[in-house]
Amino acid sequence: MVVYIVLAFIVGYLCIALESVLKVNKAAPALLMCVACWVLYMIDPTPFISMMHEGAWAEFTREFQGAGSAVSAFVSEHILLSHLGDTCEILFFLMGAMTIVEIIDANGGFNFVRDSLQTTSKRKLLWRITFMTFFLSAVLDNLTTSIVMIMVLRKLVSDNHDRMLYASLIIIAANAGGAFSPIGDVTTIMLWIKGNITTVGVIKEVLLPSIMAAAVPALILQFHLKGQLPPAEHATEGDALHFSAVERKVVFWVGVGGLIFVPIFRFLTGLPPFMGILLVLGLLWTVTEVFYRSKGHIEEPMQQRVTELLRRIDMSTILFFLGILMAVAVLAETGVLAGFGVWLNDATGGNHYMVTGVIGVVSSIVDNVPLVAGCMGMYPIGTGDFAVDGIFWQLLAYCAGVGGSMLIIGSAAGVIVMGLEKISFGWYLRHISWIVFVGYLAGMGTYWLEKVCGL
Repeated sequence: MVVYIVLAFIVGYLCIALESVLKVNKAAPALLMCVACWVLYMIDPTPFISMMHEGAWAEFTREFQGAGSAVSAFVSEHILLSHLGDTCEILFFLMGAMTIVEIIDANGGFNFVRDSLQTTSKRKLLWRITFMTFFLSAVLDNLTTSIVMIMVLRKLVSDNHDRMLYASLIIIAANAGGAFSPIGDVTTIMLWIKGNITTVGVIKEVLLPSIMAAAVPALILQFHLKGQLPPAEHATEGDALHFSAVERKVVFWVGVGGLIFVPIFRFLTGLPPFMGILLVLGLLWTVTEVFYRSKGHIEEPMQQRVTELLRRIDMSTILFFLGILMAVAVLAETGVLAGFGVWLNDATGGNHYMVTGVIGVVSSIVDNVPLVAGCMGMYPIGTGDFAVDGIFWQLLAYCAGVGGSMLIIGSAAGVIVMGLEKISFGWYLRHISWIVFVGYLAGMGTYWLEKVCGL
């Protein structure tokens, strides 16, 4: 049965990887793969239960007094709901964060980003974009940051070739910035929520490697940009017409400041991060409603109100994560991930740099979410390099986040920029991929030096 489960997972994974060829949203095969894997698991789950939950299963059978099957009841109550609970922590966090960013953007909170980037020097603009994208993605997420920065970029750069170079750098900086922050990238969020890394640990150890992964490509790309830019026009299209400049800044700082506060909220209360996100969402929602209520004389079309913005949340992405994470859970329950982890560790001689480095390269071809979820299943939290904030987990956060930039289809940021700026796969592969790889190795080398020097 294990063979059929793995086969179903591989077929589903291929359909996800070939989304652009099949023209089918990746959420659909992810959900089908999830259900197929669990159905195959339920054909004969007893051997897996005995292997993975021996103690709990023995106690459950002694106390079980239901009318139905003890096996079905155990899977539903102790296995399926447990994995669903872990998955929903991530999903609610993502939904809350996505809504907060939508509120800030729709109400003009990001306008200051456009104003602060304006310059006539192409190279100065390159470094300003790198800096702004890097740190914005650490607070928001790389997908949203990429969208915001591309929209700003269109107002500043008219030349198509130059804009493709800037857009490529946005992909690189967004993914690098998300790698060192516990709330900056989906994979880092997964590791943080599960307790594999801590806020202080990942920032302290992975910040400098992430900076290198963004700075080295920027240093190389600046030699492709020479001369001056024409002065940018102060476009007002898309601005929040109903909020004053002060109110837009309040929206920005409540939203972004709230996102920064989430790790602190977790430390102070001990509650999971999605509770902190719900707190920030509720507060920001209240603030914007109060602002609109104070302008009751304005006949506004409601597009900026939270009740309308909730319709814009990308539910297909949420369902994709649900499907992929629950499918990976089946592999964990059958022992496949643990077995593969042992094999991979033996094949590389226990070299964590090689293991995570390969994972980073692979994440540029396939989605890094199931890769990280699989690693979390293969290698449980332990001692030494696998302890909380151990070398393996920090390297995994860095490699999975940064490695996706090597191909334009390797990350959510890359895919969205590819669509917005019409950058071809081939152009990016020829001109940008090798630059990303150089930065990727520079970041890993920096991390190695940190450990060797005891920093």
